[in-house]
Amino acid sequence: MTIKNPQWLIETRELERQLGDAALRILDCTVHLKPAEGGGVRPASGRDDWSLAHIPGSGYADLLGELSDRDSPLPVMMPPAEQFAAAMSRHGVGEGTRVVLYDTSNGIWAARLWWMLRAFGFDAAAVLNGGWTKWKAEGRPVTDEPPHHPQARFVPRPRPWLIASKQDVIDALASRKTCLVNALSADEFAGRVSRVARPGRIPGSINVPASALLDAATNALRPGEELRATFQQSGALGQQRVITYCGGGIAAAADAFALALLGFEDIALYDGSLVEWTQDASLPMETG
Repeated sequence: MTIKNPQWLIETRELERQLGDAALRILDCTVHLKPAEGGGVRPASGRDDWSLAHIPGSGYADLLGELSDRDSPLPVMMPPAEQFAAAMSRHGVGEGTRVVLYDTSNGIWAARLWWMLRAFGFDAAAVLNGGWTKWKAEGRPVTDEPPHHPQARFVPRPRPWLIASKQDVIDALASRKTCLVNALSADEFAGRVSRVARPGRIPGSINVPASALLDAATNALRPGEELRATFQQSGALGQQRVITYCGGGIAAAADAFALALLGFEDIALYDGSLVEWTQDASLPMETG
């Protein structure tokens, strides 16, 4: 099975050919995960790195600030539609524009913003295959110049079914029609390592680590047939609906993005993921 929605993935050579297109908007979505006091990790902005070098014409999309819900006690949650629209408008994203997203790590942050755009009704977005790692390795152009796009008017058209709540996941535990896909590493899935309040996974989940979707040599997504085999072998394609989750809703976006590329339609991302789930002692967890 090849990729059914190739318009959502753009190759480095094609993006370089399009540089300078008046309708193109490129956004660096980088967030760094750094060691936190007392263990675990903390997210840190990638803006400083962007200011030093980025793909020509790209702006910096601040997923920790302008694109996170300022009123949520949980980190990096979906913002209100008005806040998201204002941020995208400032970046020049609106009717008649196309967006390409990338980050300097393994693509999970770019996938996160891609999913957010889709959840707010914007489909003219693509993730750069291999991201900054592949772009730099191929010697493609970089700059430290900021973009000069005119402000646009982004009109949100929310698709709430693309974002799952805690209650949606609770309901899924009793449903044979929904598959819960954990995008964390095998060690985190098993509970041998944990960066949240309680180790392990939501009961009944299957594991498709976001890292397993990539070619380690290039940082690009593996071919469509291999992606589908990975999800198929894990059991992720056996139910009508899939809800992806991880620690905080970021790696889960990579799994959701890959499933969307393959043509799977009934997908939702659990925004709160284990950060929210494990804080509620009444909710079950599995280890082992």
